[in-house]
Amino acid sequence: MQPDGAPEIVETVRAVLRDVLGVSEERAAAFREETPLFGALPELDSMAVAGVLTEMEDRLGILIDDDDIDGETLETFGSLTAFAKRKALG
Repeated sequence: MQPDGAPEIVETVRAVLRDVLGVSEERAAAFREETPLFGALPELDSMAVAGVLTEMEDRLGILIDDDDIDGETLETFGSLTAFAKRKALG
């Protein structure tokens, strides 16, 4: 069972990736926990990472420090949403 707010956070992260990366709604809807992101999505380069993180901060009302991000954070859709849940839900 997911904590309250978790499904909304997952959909917010999905929307951020769709909007910042310019991927189609259908493609973003197909993202699953195991879907690889950084290194697998050509749209998600180092410049786009900054945009994704900034947009997540704005939409989720969280603060992301550089120390919060490591190589695994953007490895998969599941790792990114888990990170967002930890930040937003404490």
